[in-house]
Amino acid sequence: MHGMYLTRREFWTAIHGMVLGAAFLILFTGVLAGLWMLKGNRLTEAGARMCACCTAIGAWGMALLAWAAVFVGTYMIYPWYRGGPPGTYPKALLLANPRTAQWHEFGMEWKEHIAWLAPILATAVAYSITRLGSGVTNHPKIRRALMMLLTVSFFCAAVAGLFGAMINKAAPIR
Repeated sequence: MHGMYLTRREFWTAIHGMVLGAAFLILFTGVLAGLWMLKGNRLTEAGARMCACCTAIGAWGMALLAWAAVFVGTYMIYPWYRGGPPGTYPKALLLANPRTAQWHEFGMEWKEHIAWLAPILATAVAYSITRLGSGVTNHPKIRRALMMLLTVSFFCAAVAGLFGAMINKAAPIR
């Protein structure tokens, strides 16, 4: 009986998407909830400081996870995806078939670019929360803007993750 195993490339693809990417998406909920709770009329001063601190820690965690996912994807996985002769590498495999060529032409091209927005925006949100601290409770427009930037970061990561999963399903990296 043979056990289930992953090749080295499959292992890094799983780390990229299912560990780093998924953890980023999960942390989004906590950071968004933290920003939501930082309303001036809902918390004591001590509660606002604690909430801002926890939200900043979560936001920095999101940013670090996003940067790690983007770097692993760009510098480890993408070279495995794009190189080689037709039929042996995922990009060539997708482009060799007119029915799957769009997965590369649209999906991968979009994924490559939109994925970089997630860590950039997450870092901006983390920095802003850290800089403002509990003072964000006094600036409802800034708090809402941070929530919007955070949501755009989430959207970018989710789109990149969806395209990545679909492309890997059509032409897996082995």
